[in-house]
Amino acid sequence: MRAWIGMIGLLCAFGASAAPKIAVTDLAYEARVEEYIHQVSASNNFQASAYHASGASNYSEYESRTSYIEQTELRKFSGDIKGEILKSRQFQLVQGTPYTADAKGDVYDVIKRIKAGNFKGADYVLFGTLSDIDFTQDINALDHTNSYSAVLGLTLVADFSLINTRTFEITSAFTAMGEGQDTKLVNSRDVRVSLNRPRVVKEVSKALGEDVARQLAEQLGGGYQEPGQPVLRNNLPRDEAPKILR
Repeated sequence: MRAWIGMIGLLCAFGASAAPKIAVTDLAYEARVEEYIHQVSASNNFQASAYHASGASNYSEYESRTSYIEQTELRKFSGDIKGEILKSRQFQLVQGTPYTADAKGDVYDVIKRIKAGNFKGADYVLFGTLSDIDFTQDINALDHTNSYSAVLGLTLVADFSLINTRTFEITSAFTAMGEGQDTKLVNSRDVRVSLNRPRVVKEVSKALGEDVARQLAEQLGGGYQEPGQPVLRNNLPRDEAPKILR
C-alpha cells in the first residue's frame, strides 16, 4: 500500500509546478582599509636634501593617514552551498548579479539589490553575510619525542536569510559554520613546514555548504539526508520488508 501511495505522490510532484528558483549571493562583508601617504616635492633627492637643510621654500613634504570601510563579497565559499542546495532538490538555481567595487550602494541592502533587478528570475534570494573568519596556526610538542605537530586551522561563521523576492518576507534564517584543518608531523631538523592552505579552505567550504543545506531543509520542512544517502522525494516512511502472518 505504501508503495502505491509513494508512486501517486511522485506523479503529483511531477505534475505540480516546478521547484521555486533561488539565487545564492556570495558572502557580504566589510573591512577597514588604512592608507599611508608620504610625499616629497623636489626635482631630485640631492636638491631635496639641500633645500631641506637650508629651509628653502620650494621644498615641501606631505604626510597623510586615512582609513575607510570597504564593502565587498567573499566569493570563495558559495560554490559548495549551491552544490548542496542542488542535491536537496528543493530549489532550482539561478545566477544573480555579483556585487563589485563599481557597484553603488550598500552591499547589505539586499532589498534594494532585489528591486534593482540583480536577481532576475529568482523567487527567493539566499543572502549570506560573513560574521567571523579565523585562521590559526599552532605548533605543539609531542610528549616523549623530538617531534612536533604543526596545525593550520580555519573557522568561518556566516549568517543567512532566505528572502522572498516578491513580498520581501524572510522565510528562513540561521547561522552556519564551516571548519577545516591540516596537520603535519615535523621534527627539529625540518627547516620549513608547508601546510596545505587550499585543502583547509576546501574543507571549510564543504562543511559550510552541508550546514547551510541541512538548516534550510530543517526550517522548510523538507528533511535532511546525510551526504551519500539517496534523496527522499516525499515524507513517507521507508517500506518495510514483507512479513508472513501466522
